[in-house]
Amino acid sequence: MDLFTPDTQRFSKEKECIFKLSGLFSSLSALVFEIVIISNQYWRLWEFENNVVQFVSFGLWEAYYPQEFNISGTLINILVHTPIDSTWTISHEFQCAQNLIEWAIFMKPVVLVFSAIAFKISCMKDPFLEIQIYCYKISALILGVSSLFTFVAVSWNHMVDLYGQTTLDFPPNFPVKKEALKSKHMTAVFPIGVLTATMALFGVIIFLSEISYLKLQSKLKAKCVSKVALQEA
Repeated sequence: MDLFTPDTQRFSKEKECIFKLSGLFSSLSALVFEIVIISNQYWRLWEFENNVVQFVSFGLWEAYYPQEFNISGTLINILVHTPIDSTWTISHEFQCAQNLIEWAIFMKPVVLVFSAIAFKISCMKDPFLEIQIYCYKISALILGVSSLFTFVAVSWNHMVDLYGQTTLDFPPNFPVKKEALKSKHMTAVFPIGVLTATMALFGVIIFLSEISYLKLQSKLKAKCVSKVALQEA
């Protein structure tokens, strides 16, 4: 049985290492999906009864619509994009989505830094448990808040767009009027946003589990130190 002890210990350390890294990978994956969301051209997709513009899709900062142009007698379909600026009537839920997604993205690198520091410390021969706990607490807090920001941004936009009444409106020089709106279509932003928030919450659970484990280790270490002190006395 003793022959298998080193292998068992090594396997246990490998599992512990994978568990520690899974929180870091969850945060990194959430950041990647967050970038996909913020650059997505289909936060909203509206269909119009119009001969020139039938569909308009909305990114967070630009609107896109296909339009036919007659170039040298040939009809060419070109995707036109125009910035969503102060000339637009921007709704509250859309402004909220812009701000919350930006904050969520800015928070993720902070989580990656602190979780990487905690993992680096755990690889030391005599790791500082208190510093690890502190790093994981910050990581869990920031990742949890950013997950909430993402979920609120995509869900509020989705609910108001499809089931509510949005005040988002075009500028006067836009090639189609809002009054010609025929229907609204569901896009992939909402499910991707929910998936991103879920991945972030998974990372939070791992960080909290690691905090509990480190606190238990700290208590056991303190008991061992006190026993050694009593024996020496």
